[in-house]
Amino acid sequence: MDCIFCKIREGEIPSYKVYEDDHVLAFLDITQGTKGHTLVIPKKHVPNVYEVDEDTITHVFTAVPKIARALKKAFNPIGLNIVNNNDRPLQSVFHFHVHLIPRYEDDGMVLSTKNNFGKIEPETFIEITQKIKDSL
Repeated sequence: MDCIFCKIREGEIPSYKVYEDDHVLAFLDITQGTKGHTLVIPKKHVPNVYEVDEDTITHVFTAVPKIARALKKAFNPIGLNIVNNNDRPLQSVFHFHVHLIPRYEDDGMVLSTKNNFGKIEPETFIEITQKIKDSL
């Protein structure tokens, strides 16, 4: 397999592991967007959230708060972003992973969403709601 995270899991590529159990591995993101920026991955190869099973996602999100609390204790950030990218445009490694990004005063990180508050008609919300419900 040509997955960098699977190679990290197998020890073929070195990493800075911060947590490991039977189902999950967490290691420092090599980019260190901020001090302590950590990736949490399932050991099972799953490309994205669309293909992850409930058991696997449960293991990942059971580990996330544990690691987040460790980051808070270790670095006392003012906050923490939890980010997961899927497909285009931002997923760069196609092995499901969650970024835990501690936030600090003036850390230079920019994570934002477009604010369309007041620009969308109620009918549009109803249509969007129904399309999602019909797809469940």
